[in-house]
Amino acid sequence: MQVSHKFTAESAVFDEENLVSLAGLVPVMRLAEQTGLVEVLAEKVSIDAPRIKSGSANPSPKLATLIAGMCAGADSIDDVDVLRSGGMTALFDRVYAPSTIGTLLREFSFGHARQLESVLRAHLGRLCERVDLLPGADARAFVDIDSLLRPVYGHAKQGASYGFTKIAGKQVLRKGLSPLATTISTDLAAPVIAGMRLRAGKTGSAKGAGRMVSQAIATARAAGVTGEILVRGDSAYGTRSVISACRRAGVRFSLVLTKNPAVARAIASISDDGWTAVKYPGAVRDPDTGEWISDAEVAEIPYTAFASKPDRVTARLIVRRVKDAARQDSLFPVWRYHPFLTDSTESAPDADITHRRHAVIETVFADLIDGPLAHIPSGRFGANSAWVLCAAIAHNLLRATGALASPTLAESRGSTLRRKIIVVPARFARPQRKPVLHLPAHWPWTAAWQRLWHTTLTAT
Repeated sequence: MQVSHKFTAESAVFDEENLVSLAGLVPVMRLAEQTGLVEVLAEKVSIDAPRIKSGSANPSPKLATLIAGMCAGADSIDDVDVLRSGGMTALFDRVYAPSTIGTLLREFSFGHARQLESVLRAHLGRLCERVDLLPGADARAFVDIDSLLRPVYGHAKQGASYGFTKIAGKQVLRKGLSPLATTISTDLAAPVIAGMRLRAGKTGSAKGAGRMVSQAIATARAAGVTGEILVRGDSAYGTRSVISACRRAGVRFSLVLTKNPAVARAIASISDDGWTAVKYPGAVRDPDTGEWISDAEVAEIPYTAFASKPDRVTARLIVRRVKDAARQDSLFPVWRYHPFLTDSTESAPDADITHRRHAVIETVFADLIDGPLAHIPSGRFGANSAWVLCAAIAHNLLRATGALASPTLAESRGSTLRRKIIVVPARFARPQRKPVLHLPAHWPWTAAWQRLWHTTLTAT
């Protein structure tokens, strides 16, 4: 592809007042209006004693402006200023400047962040009423919990401290902040965020996990999940508080247990003929026996966790073992064992496959890191807590946008939705005082864009 004209230095001029760079935000924010986002923000977020008197004025439209900017790809407060460029101000009212939004965020404290967390849960319920975000929820849904460490730099970040994170399979000590998140998904639906909470980098992964799981289960029920719920987590969450939260709510769990002598004895008691090969991607079927040939095998045994405690739990200990790739030359196979405790009714191979799909929460983290959580923008911990929760609200709003636009976009990454749906240039015109957006001809995703447009603009 070559440039077809000879341009000069004076050929590029930023002077078009009617050009809109983010035409896709119109149906997105229309969907936000239909689900009452601004109303929920106004109802639940209240800053009664601000440090700056004007800092807490009109929090709901300011936060809505921030969420719209995040849907458009903003990963810093200054990026929100794109909403005031060209013809954007003719399309949207009450678009606030980045400095005004930053002043508001700095007014947030721990309690105000909890208010915003309740907005996240309430708005998710309204989104699920408007859009079929969780198909298959009448049969089974999954609540996943995990945390990540977002690196920060310098000495001005409140709450920043050194914690461990895994990079390329190795534990690395990094300075940062650690959001804890819960998601809801089904066998047919991509995950949406049920809760998110920012913590110091050195905070243990399991801190507050029991309460987060209880809230996520309640949020799932409020969002229309009527089927069985399975809570999944790695070894940081195989704790008494998380399992107790599951049992109080009447849901099932599938949680990795930290290896200890009791778990090791249980694994050692499994007989050699008790292992079954698991059909993972790449496995092949033996042409003679018809059995799956795989490097992974599973077995199960009854196990009582926390045996010395009054709230001991007896369930199925399912163990997956794989050959140690670093010791392939050994005379006898050397195995690595991965146990998890579950009260599900699936067979051991199916339960193992279901449990391993807990990694779907990592796609949410990747989505956020590729968008609003590319940076932790403020020096104040409260402001960053609000930022993280607004990012979660924007994620759910984008997920609903994709579901309305096209079945193929229902599980797309946020960056894909921004490229195909939101970041669409348009020329704003008003012939006979009727607003019209002139979009690019031959846009590859015209059908999906128009479906979203008609669904959101014609709905009452």
